[in-house]
Amino acid sequence: MDIDKAKTTFARFDINGDGFISPEEYSKVMAEMGDPYVTVPMAQAVIAKADTSHDGLLSFDEFWAVHQG
Repeated sequence: MDIDKAKTTFARFDINGDGFISPEEYSKVMAEMGDPYVTVPMAQAVIAKADTSHDGLLSFDEFWAVHQG
């Protein structure tokens, strides 16, 4: 994924525009994309894998680190 695509994808998930993806935002966007089975607890687990700051949210830098290459 190139950085422009990553920024576009991140922005889609960052519904409130605060610069972070919350578990609630992740779950909601996944449902809109046709996967209504991603619950908030499941989203928390996904985010935790990349959340290097351990704040329960995904920043763009954390998102980009996972999607580089």
